[in-house]
Amino acid sequence: MAPSTISGINKLTYTEKREIYARLIPPALFNIFKLSPYLVDKQGNDLLSLDCSTGSSTVEMSLYHLVTFPDPVLFGHMTDTLNGQIHVLLYILNDPHSERFNVDVLPDGSPTKFGTYKRNIKAEIAAMNYGLAPGQIRRGLRMLSEAIEAFEIFISSIKHSHYFVEPLYYHNAVIFERHGFDYQSGKNFMKDIQKGFSEDGNLVPLLNHSTPFRVPEAVNSIRLRSWAIHDGILGVPFDRVTMYKRVGKTASVTTTPGCDW
Repeated sequence: MAPSTISGINKLTYTEKREIYARLIPPALFNIFKLSPYLVDKQGNDLLSLDCSTGSSTVEMSLYHLVTFPDPVLFGHMTDTLNGQIHVLLYILNDPHSERFNVDVLPDGSPTKFGTYKRNIKAEIAAMNYGLAPGQIRRGLRMLSEAIEAFEIFISSIKHSHYFVEPLYYHNAVIFERHGFDYQSGKNFMKDIQKGFSEDGNLVPLLNHSTPFRVPEAVNSIRLRSWAIHDGILGVPFDRVTMYKRVGKTASVTTTPGCDW
């Protein structure tokens, strides 16, 4: 029987694991970065890094367009849920040709866990002014639709009908909504946030320039709302949201009607 869980895949040989996890790579990436189908460069250097040891129920994958480049063009982190479902903890597509902002590290080089543990405020301000959202070290590749297609091929290949994601930031949840995801938990939380940013909402008076991340323009901007939430405007962490998508199906859920990016 073919494995249907991350832990099951991780029991296979490395070659078998590599073939299965490579299904998560959107085909367009091969064309954009002229990648070999074997995911090695002309010198034979491996461009795909996998952390998927036998006995583990998680996998981390990093795909580089150049072996010497510091950041992957694709990073994914997945795990099994307690009942054997697939849960995506992080999935990032970076544009390596865009400017880098060190929101993931402090000036001394220690990690910030993308600003969820510690914050490099100077880098975050620069990233926000550049047009990025919280957690972004570079501009994205704007390929989420293609990534979802690849992900659903992977999910179907291991005999699942749906999968779960945990949006790390507010804007992630909204983007997932707009790509057909529904909520397992946190929908009311998202609706409360929408009310807070609406006319006469309790969050509107807090958009008072008290920090660089709390600007009045955030009322009508998903990206700027996300920066304000990342800055703590809610008074509670953004950590109560889990979403899911059924393979080949699109949910029609909107908690931010009329709000632009």
